Amino acid sequence: MKPIIVDMNLSPLWIPTLRQAGFEATHWSNIGHATDDDIVIIDYARQQKCIVLTHDIDFGMLLALTKATSPSVIQARTLDVMPQSLATSIIAVLRKYQESLDIGALIVVDSTKTRVRLLPLG
Repeated sequence: MKPIIVDMNLSPLWIPTLRQAGFEATHWSNIGHATDDDIVIIDYARQQKCIVLTHDIDFGMLLALTKATSPSVIQARTLDVMPQSLATSIIAVLRKYQESLDIGALIVVDSTKTRVRLLPLG
Protein backbone atom coordinates (compact mmCIF):
# COMPACT_ATOMS: atom_id res chain seq x y z
CA MET A 1 0.00 0.00 0.00
CA LYS A 2 1.20 3.46 -0.88
CA PRO A 3 1.85 5.96 1.93
CA ILE A 4 -1.01 8.30 2.81
CA ILE A 5 -0.84 12.08 3.04
CA VAL A 6 -3.57 13.52 5.24
CA ASP A 7 -4.62 16.95 3.97
CA MET A 8 -4.64 20.07 6.14
CA ASN A 9 -8.44 20.06 6.35
CA LEU A 10 -8.35 16.83 8.35
CA SER A 11 -7.14 16.46 11.91
CA PRO A 12 -3.61 15.22 12.65
CA LEU A 13 -5.41 12.65 14.84
CA TRP A 14 -5.79 10.65 11.63
CA ILE A 15 -2.07 9.81 11.69
CA PRO A 16 -2.00 7.54 14.76
CA THR A 17 -5.34 6.04 13.69
CA LEU A 18 -4.02 5.08 10.25
CA ARG A 19 -0.68 3.92 11.61
CA GLN A 20 -2.37 1.71 14.19
CA ALA A 21 -4.28 0.09 11.30
CA GLY A 22 -0.96 -0.65 9.58
CA PHE A 23 -0.73 2.21 7.10
CA GLU A 24 2.14 4.64 6.61
CA ALA A 25 0.66 8.13 7.05
CA THR A 26 1.86 11.72 7.39
CA HIS A 27 -0.07 14.92 7.91
CA TRP A 28 0.64 17.62 5.30
CA SER A 29 1.69 19.99 8.10
CA ASN A 30 4.77 17.79 8.57
CA ILE A 31 5.67 18.02 4.87
CA GLY A 32 4.62 21.41 3.55
CA HIS A 33 2.95 24.63 4.58
CA ALA A 34 -0.63 25.12 5.73
CA THR A 35 -1.13 27.68 2.96
CA ASP A 36 0.07 25.43 0.11
CA ASP A 37 -2.32 25.20 -2.82
CA ASP A 38 -3.96 21.85 -3.49
CA ILE A 39 -1.93 21.46 -6.67
CA VAL A 40 1.26 21.51 -4.58
CA ILE A 41 -0.07 18.61 -2.53
CA ILE A 42 -1.15 16.74 -5.66
CA ASP A 43 2.25 17.22 -7.29
CA TYR A 44 4.06 16.08 -4.16
CA ALA A 45 1.80 13.03 -3.77
CA ARG A 46 2.32 12.13 -7.42
CA GLN A 47 6.11 12.41 -7.16
CA GLN A 48 6.27 10.45 -3.90
CA LYS A 49 3.65 7.89 -5.03
CA CYS A 50 1.28 8.66 -2.14
CA ILE A 51 -2.48 8.58 -1.62
CA VAL A 52 -4.17 11.81 -0.50
CA LEU A 53 -6.88 11.66 2.17
CA THR A 54 -8.92 14.87 2.15
CA HIS A 55 -12.24 16.53 2.91
CA ASP A 56 -11.70 18.99 0.03
CA ILE A 57 -13.72 18.52 -3.18
CA ASP A 58 -11.16 20.58 -5.13
CA PHE A 59 -8.88 17.55 -5.45
CA GLY A 60 -11.40 15.71 -7.61
CA MET A 61 -11.89 18.79 -9.75
CA LEU A 62 -8.13 19.18 -10.23
CA LEU A 63 -7.76 15.53 -11.17
CA ALA A 64 -10.55 15.89 -13.73
CA LEU A 65 -9.29 19.16 -15.23
CA THR A 66 -5.75 17.87 -15.64
CA LYS A 67 -6.81 14.35 -16.71
CA ALA A 68 -4.23 13.09 -14.24
CA THR A 69 -3.58 9.39 -13.75
CA SER A 70 -2.25 9.97 -10.24
CA PRO A 71 -2.24 10.46 -7.30
CA SER A 72 -5.09 8.48 -5.87
CA VAL A 73 -7.38 10.58 -3.69
CA ILE A 74 -9.88 9.55 -1.03
CA GLN A 75 -12.44 12.28 -0.33
CA ALA A 76 -14.36 12.12 2.95
CA ARG A 77 -17.72 13.73 2.20
CA THR A 78 -19.35 13.59 5.61
CA LEU A 79 -20.06 16.26 8.19
CA ASP A 80 -18.02 14.58 10.91
CA VAL A 81 -14.58 13.78 9.52
CA MET A 82 -12.90 12.96 12.82
CA PRO A 83 -11.25 9.54 13.02
CA GLN A 84 -13.54 8.32 15.80
CA SER A 85 -16.49 8.72 13.42
CA LEU A 86 -15.02 7.84 10.04
CA ALA A 87 -11.95 5.65 10.60
CA THR A 88 -13.76 2.34 10.20
CA SER A 89 -15.08 3.39 6.77
CA ILE A 90 -11.80 4.88 5.55
CA ILE A 91 -9.73 1.90 6.68
CA ALA A 92 -12.21 -0.47 5.01
CA VAL A 93 -11.91 1.54 1.77
CA LEU A 94 -8.11 1.47 1.94
CA ARG A 95 -8.16 -2.30 2.29
CA LYS A 96 -10.98 -3.12 -0.12
CA TYR A 97 -9.84 -0.85 -2.94
CA GLN A 98 -6.07 -1.24 -2.57
CA GLU A 99 -5.67 -2.37 -6.20
CA SER A 100 -7.61 0.65 -7.52
CA LEU A 101 -5.63 3.00 -5.28
CA ASP A 102 -2.38 1.49 -6.55
CA ILE A 103 -3.26 2.17 -10.20
CA GLY A 104 -4.97 5.55 -9.65
CA ALA A 105 -8.45 6.31 -8.36
CA LEU A 106 -10.71 8.94 -6.87
CA ILE A 107 -12.75 7.38 -4.09
CA VAL A 108 -15.54 9.39 -2.48
CA VAL A 109 -16.79 8.18 0.89
CA ASP A 110 -20.01 9.60 2.28
CA SER A 111 -22.38 8.49 5.01
CA THR A 112 -24.31 6.07 2.78
CA LYS A 113 -22.01 4.86 0.01
CA THR A 114 -18.57 4.73 -1.55
CA ARG A 115 -17.96 5.72 -5.17
CA VAL A 116 -14.81 4.60 -6.98
CA ARG A 117 -13.66 6.18 -10.23
CA LEU A 118 -10.45 5.12 -11.90
CA LEU A 119 -8.11 7.82 -13.19
CA PRO A 120 -7.98 9.63 -15.50
CA LEU A 121 -11.41 11.14 -14.94
CA GLY A 122 -13.19 12.03 -18.12
